[in-house]
Amino acid sequence: MTKKGKVISKHKYTFWEKIYYPEIMKGVGVSLKHFFGNIRKGKYTPTLQYPEEKQEYPEIFRGRHRLMERDDGTLRCVACMMCATACPAECIYIEPEETEDKSIEKKAKVFVIDELRCVFCGLCVEACPTDAIRMDSKEHVPPEYSREAFVYDMNMLLNKAGKSIAIQGGDPNYILNPSKK
Repeated sequence: MTKKGKVISKHKYTFWEKIYYPEIMKGVGVSLKHFFGNIRKGKYTPTLQYPEEKQEYPEIFRGRHRLMERDDGTLRCVACMMCATACPAECIYIEPEETEDKSIEKKAKVFVIDELRCVFCGLCVEACPTDAIRMDSKEHVPPEYSREAFVYDMNMLLNKAGKSIAIQGGDPNYILNPSKK
């Protein structure tokens, strides 16, 4: 048996190809094109003029955390520790306490999120069975001067909350699969 194959001869590079001179000139040409295009018209500038122009965030943007309240004004968190367990950065600390309400076993006495440790993955929101924590605030964590200012307690997280549209216990008219009516 003989081997059949295609013989490929090795390309001999010229001096200019060995020092990559044409490719360097192509790169400089692209840089100069962008430089002069930006000076004349701002043609290649992806920069936003921030105070006047705001960036439009996508629907799935995970911004600053907020805690939600029930219709009666109490905190929705039942201190089940699901969000703290699901958090890969371990930035959520919850301390539970007993509650007088018989329909709820316990509530959060202390709820703290360290925003510097948070990776904004959204697993805490997905894990919460009572829809108590959300990241739909459409805003970034604002800059601060000290590390302690990035540790958000329950009051700070509640101040960002809007009125919840979620119905406690679920909506009985909600159809999970629209094809099965």
